[in-house]
Amino acid sequence: MKQTLEFASHPGNLSMMRDYVRAFLAPVGFPELEKDLMVLGLDEASTNIIRYAYDHEETHLICLTCEKDAAGVTFRLRDHGRQCDPAMLQARPLEEIKPGGLGLHLIRRAFDKVEYVLHDVGTELVLAKSLPSVPAK
Repeated sequence: MKQTLEFASHPGNLSMMRDYVRAFLAPVGFPELEKDLMVLGLDEASTNIIRYAYDHEETHLICLTCEKDAAGVTFRLRDHGRQCDPAMLQARPLEEIKPGGLGLHLIRRAFDKVEYVLHDVGTELVLAKSLPSVPAK
């Protein structure tokens, strides 16, 4: 199963995107906490695109592709904005008490795979989560 949502880089569209992802995940066999973490992770990643790739400009497109197969789910967030070096993306230390800087921790906690694919223009963020294995009887 594969679904795609395109939305403008306006922060007001993040609620629609979260609802879309919740509906996509509803029939999938993850615990509710894991679904909530994935929704929050995608929200954080989209916010980062708006903030850093598009510099808060509200008219650029973000494309979200949601895929499900027997192994789990994969989300692809594609932008056509400013790129950054994925090796330079560092989350601040958790023991450092201050606001902000925890988004990468959240994204990495929510997903098993976090991969940045640089294109000629823009970036594709690939986020994947494996379904919990069912114990053999």
